Amino acid sequence: MRNIVIAVAALLATPAFANPPVEAFGSLPNLSQAKIAPDGQHFAAIQALDGKPAAVIYKVGAPPGTKPVIVPSGEGTVDSIDWGKNDRLLIRLKTNERVYGDNRIRTWERSIAVKADGGDLVVLLKNFPSLRNNTDDVYIVDKNLDDPNSILMPLFLKNIVFKSYYEYYDPYENFRMDLLKVNLETGEGHIYASGDYKTADWITDGHGNLVARLELSLRPLRHELLIYDHGEWKPSGQYDAEADNGAGAVGLTEDGKAIALLRHDNRDTTALIRHDIATGNETEILFADPRYDVMQPIKDEWTGRVIGAMYAADQYEYRYFSPENQALEAGLQKSFPGLSVHATSMDKAKDRVIVAVQGPRLPPTYYFLDRTTHNATEIASAYPQLAQSDLGEMKPYPYKARDGLEIPAYLTLPPNREAKNLPTVIMPHGGPDARDIVGFDWWAQFLANRGYAVLQPNYRGSKGYGRKFTQAGLHQWGLKMQDDITDGVKKMIADGIADPKRICIVGASYGGYAALAGATFTPDLYACAMSFAGVSDLNEFMFTQRSDTGQDSQSSSFWKSRIGSDWDDADKLKETSPALHADRVKCPILLMHGEGDTTVRIKQSQIEYDALQQAHKDVQFVRVTGEDHYLNFASTRIQMLKELEAFLKKNIGT
Repeated sequence: MRNIVIAVAALLATPAFANPPVEAFGSLPNLSQAKIAPDGQHFAAIQALDGKPAAVIYKVGAPPGTKPVIVPSGEGTVDSIDWGKNDRLLIRLKTNERVYGDNRIRTWERSIAVKADGGDLVVLLKNFPSLRNNTDDVYIVDKNLDDPNSILMPLFLKNIVFKSYYEYYDPYENFRMDLLKVNLETGEGHIYASGDYKTADWITDGHGNLVARLELSLRPLRHELLIYDHGEWKPSGQYDAEADNGAGAVGLTEDGKAIALLRHDNRDTTALIRHDIATGNETEILFADPRYDVMQPIKDEWTGRVIGAMYAADQYEYRYFSPENQALEAGLQKSFPGLSVHATSMDKAKDRVIVAVQGPRLPPTYYFLDRTTHNATEIASAYPQLAQSDLGEMKPYPYKARDGLEIPAYLTLPPNREAKNLPTVIMPHGGPDARDIVGFDWWAQFLANRGYAVLQPNYRGSKGYGRKFTQAGLHQWGLKMQDDITDGVKKMIADGIADPKRICIVGASYGGYAALAGATFTPDLYACAMSFAGVSDLNEFMFTQRSDTGQDSQSSSFWKSRIGSDWDDADKLKETSPALHADRVKCPILLMHGEGDTTVRIKQSQIEYDALQQAHKDVQFVRVTGEDHYLNFASTRIQMLKELEAFLKKNIGT
């Protein structure tokens, strides 16, 4: 088993630095999404190659020095990988292209399959003309390892719908979601089961057999769960689908007798609920935590069945339903106390396991565990250039908001510096339905390494803290959500950690909005602000979301629940749009935005830049070419960090 480790380590070998340059933090992880094939004979990962993510395949037990197979991605960017069969790796690629006829940029995703030796690369679903109407080819519904060549995937196909003059016309009726059987050798797909224009999801048993499907109805938004019973689809439950409600059907349970639903219903925290197939009963809770939402189910890699739950306290926590799986997790935690550790992948026999370990001062590090010999060997670190001494201590830093709400937050301190009167960066996360945890954060650690204290507040509306915490943030952009951030800054000052004259607010996406809102609505608090891909005009953002996804879509419903409606709440959204109050800004502002961003379009930063220019404010706008919302490439991460480092040095020192 040592040979796989030697091969990977040789490929990733990078010299350590006494004083890490920007590249040590901004380079892409040298290893991520490490996964082992079902027969345990091959190991694949996404690795950095010339500053881009690349899919790489290793042969387990190959002689030392054996070079891995590197799969060419062409013009696409590798987004994710997954094993479909023993010798077939599936790779999802994304590109950002303009939509024909309306000049909008959209993200297009496609899947390819390649043999473990790098041969016979094929594009999946290539024989379906309707693929060109899908921005993505959706996902794998069933790997079905009993079938040597095929998997099941859904796809939206052209639908023929006849309506009388007086009937309501729904544009979504132009398409229906079918379930396709896709041959991994040829890439061709064939219809396995037909849905209709309401079909939103399919559930199978891991062996290619239909179990259930979800349907989505509009006006009002409702989900209906249908159970497949001897050739017929029988209704088994209806659910409100507005915003982030809905059936949340995430897969079949281990025993095959129930559907696992991710729901909150009348509980304060989201739980995994058992929906009995025979009776429709939903009284049994598979897993729930009284304080934290279940973030996502844990699924068996090869059957797709739900085998556990993951939630986030200060770190990610993993709970399995079977004693065998939970014993493995407990053993891993015992081996790496105080760190976040879990089995990211294992072969079908569960003999060979890839384990990921990380902490604030330990970048994600991967181990190969052979459970037959009980040997575990390190494969590689995602950031081998960084030593523990380069990284800052990160600890919980909770505080109370002005209305008494407890705000979880995390403070990262510069290494070898006293936590007193420090230049400080406030870094609210994006989302806002996301959250920070105690763990390695390349951006925060870069700032700490450069001498800044970094505060990451999980303001109200952050994900994972229960329904009441979410509801406290509804329609509170620029209001109570912003107050939560402000109150964290004031605590940092009161505790003597932050120098009140040297505080900068920095963020991306929603964090970028919060940075602009902080500079605009609390102008005396910050010495500078930096926004990467931030929102600046809420009405324009909501109009674009509705135009992109449809007025009645779940996406539009979600954003209306979080921000408000540009029809009904236009005046309120104007009051909390930083670009419309640029005259209030007193500090320098740095704007950065990817030109290919389809999540928050670059127009948002352009609006802010134009408003600040017109108000004669100190503003710099960096348009990042070839990048979207997610900083996919080393060159753009490094560019962002260099621009930010110079900006901070100029405005709050080092």
